[in-house]
Amino acid sequence: MIRTALAADVNAIAALHVRARATYYEGRVPEETYRGDRAVERAREAWSRAVARVAAEGEVLCAERDGEVTGVAAFRTADGETTLTQLHVDPGHWRRGTGAALHAACLDAWRRAGIERVRLEVFEHNHRAQAFYAAHGWSPEPSAARSGSHLTLWLRVPPASGE
Repeated sequence: MIRTALAADVNAIAALHVRARATYYEGRVPEETYRGDRAVERAREAWSRAVARVAAEGEVLCAERDGEVTGVAAFRTADGETTLTQLHVDPGHWRRGTGAALHAACLDAWRRAGIERVRLEVFEHNHRAQAFYAAHGWSPEPSAARSGSHLTLWLRVPPASGE
């Protein structure tokens, strides 16, 4: 089930976020940036702010299975540009359709809001995520500058099927 995240979900989301990031940051960035109590606290603070945002500024969606948060996606619109800021699936739930369901829910939300184009940044070494995004229609803009160790991808929001 995909639903809007609640303040009560923040601890589970933060822990999931830290577990997911460890899978692609390990051996590439300093461990203190993605593991341990301080990393969980930073994630908790960021997710608390995201969940508290007003709907016009973005949304946080949770995937839930048997009462457990198994994935999370967040997007934000600022200055006329919408960014998919986060999409994480708990590593124990990979390859079960959770990411695809979250992505589809984001697409639905963007269509309802009249959003036609969305951007995201993906860690250059996170090949799993890059393959996921490519399979869902995201692509780099050749003229776009890199953002440090991240690649910028864009998606033209397709019309709903049947339109």
